[in-house]
Amino acid sequence: MTGTMIERLGLPPLPEPLPVATVDSHTHLDSTQENSGLRVADNLALSASVGIDRVVQIGCDVPSSEWAARLAAANPQVVAAVAVHPNDAARMSDTQASQAWCTIEGIAGSGPHVRAVGETGLDYFRTREDEGIARQQLMFRRHIATARRHDRTLVIHDRDAHDDIARILDEEGWPQRVVFHCFSGDAEFARRCLDHGAWLSFAGNVTYKPNHQMREALALTPPDRILVETDAPYLTPVPRRGRPNAPYLVPHTVRFLADQLHTDLGELCARLAANAVSAFGGEWGVSQPGAIDG
Repeated sequence: MTGTMIERLGLPPLPEPLPVATVDSHTHLDSTQENSGLRVADNLALSASVGIDRVVQIGCDVPSSEWAARLAAANPQVVAAVAVHPNDAARMSDTQASQAWCTIEGIAGSGPHVRAVGETGLDYFRTREDEGIARQQLMFRRHIATARRHDRTLVIHDRDAHDDIARILDEEGWPQRVVFHCFSGDAEFARRCLDHGAWLSFAGNVTYKPNHQMREALALTPPDRILVETDAPYLTPVPRRGRPNAPYLVPHTVRFLADQLHTDLGELCARLAANAVSAFGGEWGVSQPGAIDG
């Protein structure tokens, strides 16, 4: 049944299960469902079958943040992060941005199933005009304040904006827990983040041959500061690059990390799971998913 479903949807086959369960620290189950047709319940079940027994579901705007919070409230496998993505913030009017932030503020404080504010940050790859950048920076500052006020982890999207990300965090004050999602900086920037106790989360693109600087950053990251993620449906790892991504493909990235770090695979899985618990403010449970689609 599982193989038939995956084949029907045009998805990559299941990898070999991990020897110890671990966590996908950043995924978009809603976008994966829209992108490939893989239902959320099936997605979680497939992930659990290969050793990915918990996920962090990320919101990128008000509707997806509300959805993430509902999903997490109903499912012990999931915790939520809520925010307005910087590229969305850049397109908003001042009034729209203020209203969206007020809503995110309310969701962030709605309960222990919401563990993080994110993904927020700066993206100078898709947004280059001064007005859009200014709006991104203002919304980033607001999200930092929300994370600090509610004692939530701050999940950062940083694309071509390393210096401004660090500067604004220095100005506003780094929250107690900061995760750099899909870390894309070099070794120097990694050290700067690690000096503040941040976690660096590595996605499937760390497996891509040209991304030497990511692997250099990985090599110097202390074992207790490393996370792994899919960012599904994006950034599918080698050897399935070019196909749709999903949390059940995390084992490919975990095995690559173990090889790069010359670490026992089972020990790394356990370490990554413990790191996710620390990064997102405590344990969350594991059970079979319930009524979660929609």
